[in-house]
Amino acid sequence: MAESKVTGQPGATQTTRHYYDSETEQDDDGLFEHYTFEIAKGQSPLRIDKFLSNVMPMTSRSKIKNASLTGSITVNEKSAKMAYKVKPADIIKVMLPFPPPPELKGEPMELDIRYEDDQFLMVHKPPGMVCHPSLGHWAGTLVNGLLWHFEQLPPPATEQEHPRPGLVHRIDKDTSGLLVIAKAEYAMAHISRQFFDHTTDRTYYALVWGDMAEEKGTVVAHIGRHPKMRKLYHAYPEGETGKSAITHYKVLERFGPLTLVACVLETGRTHQIRVHLKHIGHPLLSDSFYGGDSIRGGPYGKKELDLLHKCLQLLPRQALHAKTLGLTHPRTGERMVFDSELPEDFQQTLDLLRSWKAQIYSSENN
Repeated sequence: MAESKVTGQPGATQTTRHYYDSETEQDDDGLFEHYTFEIAKGQSPLRIDKFLSNVMPMTSRSKIKNASLTGSITVNEKSAKMAYKVKPADIIKVMLPFPPPPELKGEPMELDIRYEDDQFLMVHKPPGMVCHPSLGHWAGTLVNGLLWHFEQLPPPATEQEHPRPGLVHRIDKDTSGLLVIAKAEYAMAHISRQFFDHTTDRTYYALVWGDMAEEKGTVVAHIGRHPKMRKLYHAYPEGETGKSAITHYKVLERFGPLTLVACVLETGRTHQIRVHLKHIGHPLLSDSFYGGDSIRGGPYGKKELDLLHKCLQLLPRQALHAKTLGLTHPRTGERMVFDSELPEDFQQTLDLLRSWKAQIYSSENN
């Protein structure tokens, strides 16, 4: 987090907080700019839209308006309309989604788009694709492909209406599954707010090491940077470090050394499922960051060892898939739920485990 204080309009002090880390994929909070304006003595009454335009000259009026419409501008902890007039002692807070960098270039690529209208699209990201350009990944990302896709759409009436890919959330490079992309400024503000307020519904499928003791449960542990390894995250159950994080899980299938679970996110922190499941002793299969890339448990016989080695070969990346995503349409108010099938490597691994399980069951009953 970076924090600075600068002088804005006379009579106002601006505190700007940026929650992001350019080195890693960012959590939901990391996709927003947070501004706080503490109004000092001497401020004359002024409409809040004009006030914000003065102290945030690089932010468009339409972006400020959309933030107001979605409840992302508050005065003294209450949502504010554009007609509100600021006065001394007011505390104004503004939350804005980060825009995509304007210098990015589109690249032709095949995108698996599951739904699209003038407000947003739902894309199924394959494993191995980076969501957004960053150090070491300046091309071939999902955003590059989306930019090219938008360039192929019919030209808008005005340049201001031209869609830009707004990443409302992200998933790791080697995680597959559904992502929602905002196309319009209002949609970006509206859907971003849903993620910030945790009113979306997200279910992930994960294949983890071990036979989980309970059929379902909840992991509650803050998530923050690992104390020694900068690229990793760590669970802090006492809440002394990091940000609050809650993951609900339910067992779907048991395969002895491995278990298929469904995870529902209540928060959206970086590596949340991976860190939480490792924290309770069940790291994801093939997760090299969190100890899942070698055989765990045992002792195993030769047939079981051969099976587990085969699973690691079939699925050489963390066994995590963003399966369902539910949200409210920003214009119609309709609740929409999207579902996706497992990618081939994940499905082949499950098929192998099911076949092995069926053979054991058959032999035990003969």
